[in-house]
Amino acid sequence: MSAISPRPDSPSAGASILIVEDEPAIATAIAQRLGAEGWRTEVARDGLSGVEAAARMLPDAVVLDVMLPGIDGLEVCRRIQAERPVPILMLTARDDETDMLIGLGVGADDYMTKPFSMRELVARLKALLRRVDRAAQASSAPDGAEPPMVIGDVVIDRAQRRVHRAEQEIHLTPTEFELLVMLASSPKTVQTRERLLAEVWDWADASGTRTVDSHIKALRRKLGADLIRTVHGVGYAFEPPASA
Repeated sequence: MSAISPRPDSPSAGASILIVEDEPAIATAIAQRLGAEGWRTEVARDGLSGVEAAARMLPDAVVLDVMLPGIDGLEVCRRIQAERPVPILMLTARDDETDMLIGLGVGADDYMTKPFSMRELVARLKALLRRVDRAAQASSAPDGAEPPMVIGDVVIDRAQRRVHRAEQEIHLTPTEFELLVMLASSPKTVQTRERLLAEVWDWADASGTRTVDSHIKALRRKLGADLIRTVHGVGYAFEPPASA
């Protein structure tokens, strides 16, 4: 599908987006809206076609429905991420936090519940692409430009974007990594949900704060519940481990 000229303010102008969605009306609407942003799009109508398309086109990001014919979106996500890390925005028809946590657990970076606004979809994708750009810039920085953060038994290597706890590597999505860095950069300092949403997701609408909560839960499942303290009604704080 050809794309129109990119808007000057579009991040990663000309980026390629794979849309894996079996409902023709939704897939067409998404493709048209993303095309208006100057992004190149391709649509896959089922899970296996989505996996094949991802391997062939090497997209910059993927919009992936959970409910698909053949293999479901969770398995598609697993297979795509096993071959090549890529930002994935999952779409779910059920407003079920368990489904959301499973999606984040298999490698999705963000999720949206149907029905959703195209404006928010574009904003979420722009944020994902900006994070990819920042990660690329960090990895190309001179050695030693950003020394690892060592907090007790937690080591956060910002240059290589790798995290270890107790000498065991913890695999985080790009979003989870940036969220952890944001919290760990100011230990014991409470960060509001709104600030985390703005800094990590580049999303200023406070209606998305539930996304923050779900990602915090995913981080705790991977790193341990002791590292992030909830301040009810406010936000979260990184608590250095006892060995720090």
